[in-house]
Amino acid sequence: MRRKAGKPTSAPPSKHAPASSNGHRALKRRAFLQGLGAAAGATVLASAIGTPSAAYAQQVGGKPSGSPAPRRGGRVTLLVNPEPNVLVNFATTAGAEDKASPKITEGLLAYDFDVQPQPQLATKWEISSDGLQYTFHLRENVRWHDGKPFTSQDVAQSIKLLQTYHPRGRATFANVSGVDTPDAHTAVLRLSRPAPYLLYALAASESPIVPAHLYAEGDPLNNPNNTKPIGTGPYLFKEWVRGSHVRLVRNPDYWDAPKPYVDELWLTFIPDAAARAAALETGELDLAGENPVPLTDIARLTKEPHLQLETRGYSYDAALTQLVFNLDNPYLKDVRIRHAIGHAIDRQAILRSVFYGYGVPSPAAISPLLSQFYDPAVKSYPYDPALAEKLLDDAGYRRKGEGQSFRFPLTIDYNPYDPSFQLLAQFLRQSLRRVGIDATVRSQDFPTYVKRVFTDRAFDIDANFMGNTFDPTVGVQRIYWSKNFKPGVPFSNASHYENADADRLLEAAAVAVDRNKRIEIFKEFQLKVADDLPVYNLITLKQVTLYNKRVHGHTVTADGLCGNLAGLYVDA
Repeated sequence: MRRKAGKPTSAPPSKHAPASSNGHRALKRRAFLQGLGAAAGATVLASAIGTPSAAYAQQVGGKPSGSPAPRRGGRVTLLVNPEPNVLVNFATTAGAEDKASPKITEGLLAYDFDVQPQPQLATKWEISSDGLQYTFHLRENVRWHDGKPFTSQDVAQSIKLLQTYHPRGRATFANVSGVDTPDAHTAVLRLSRPAPYLLYALAASESPIVPAHLYAEGDPLNNPNNTKPIGTGPYLFKEWVRGSHVRLVRNPDYWDAPKPYVDELWLTFIPDAAARAAALETGELDLAGENPVPLTDIARLTKEPHLQLETRGYSYDAALTQLVFNLDNPYLKDVRIRHAIGHAIDRQAILRSVFYGYGVPSPAAISPLLSQFYDPAVKSYPYDPALAEKLLDDAGYRRKGEGQSFRFPLTIDYNPYDPSFQLLAQFLRQSLRRVGIDATVRSQDFPTYVKRVFTDRAFDIDANFMGNTFDPTVGVQRIYWSKNFKPGVPFSNASHYENADADRLLEAAAVAVDRNKRIEIFKEFQLKVADDLPVYNLITLKQVTLYNKRVHGHTVTADGLCGNLAGLYVDA
């Protein structure tokens, strides 16, 4: 998500030399994933970066080639879709919250386009050779927006909240047995078992650091700070006009002066896709990411002289389009029905007619964008309506007569976050009706959708997209792990899938320090869940950002518009 344009982020010198190139950083990450002591007597693996790498410093600190120098002033409007429920994301992975929160509440680390860690609230870090201790040296002279100093106690409290409430954090920080705070600017995470993904899970959009003094008492989920947040970030919360926007203003005491540059950042809610396209055309909206308009409009809009397209800023998250089956449904609990639905759906036709080629077919539980873990040999359920009909017959659900008679009814709910999903739901309706399933589509706003699927569980099939993130343990495990069946927690195990073998494989991969071993475990897991099919995986989306050319410094990190946007500036 965002870093900035301006001078490089300052940080104290490290006792280890920083990586100086993308290639060097990639080698460091491969070494990390391969083994925190993969063999007995392994040498110490320590990662400590005191200053940003040269490439990252250029991304966040130097003005892009051909761009004007950063200037102070102006207002930028950023699309946040839909309207969030809260403005601090320690208990959710919802896209709107993940975009809104980091502008105010930051993380320990940021990540360059290659998803290599860089300083944010932590300036350097070390990992012990056995992978059981992470030491973070925190940035000094940072203050919360209410004037209180940022300290290691804030890190300890935040990790505890993420362990308890965050849908992915339950898995990410499951092995963290405690956080030591030997001084105000040192936080030491002690692990009971290795977590080879943890260093890549510390972005503000994934693991926000909240003020401990505001979360020390009471119910964190109903804390007033969730809707009127105080953070360390570049923008101060000013007001929330429900149904319209959140207004943020420049933090004059931000630790990375002279940033931020813009006076105001408005998080604007525009639920209608056509209205979003019009707002981009008129200049009412400056930044809009994650395929914000119908895909058919992208080519037209990029012909506008003031609009441009950006495809970077999505490497932190591989969005996988899925059909989630409610296994408590009396029909869908039969695996033969789920297999039949798989054969009734034409992935290639969906890619062409729904997503206009902006994606790749993705039958496995792990996106092909996570290429080291993805298994192309996974069963794909090729389009075969005749086989689908036979499987439905064999399951005992024969048509009641000739022609268009139906076997049983199912309702398709869809995530309204992306305008393409209504079209996807209609496509699925026709596909299922063609093989005798009386499918209907239900539309609703985002809060109603989340409550229906994840709290009330009053759904049959959910057409959704879930981020695989940067590692399957973080982004995939939550969907299939039986211990993450948590009614009321958004974007968790909505299917209510329970399988001891799948759990065993997920839990083994989560602690395997040998990279090749992890790959083999994840491949076995993909084969297992492809056979059980609690979730039918469709397409990995290729996402784009549309932006007004007057705005600079918006896409500088792996998570694009979900960063803190401290480096935003506008033309005079």
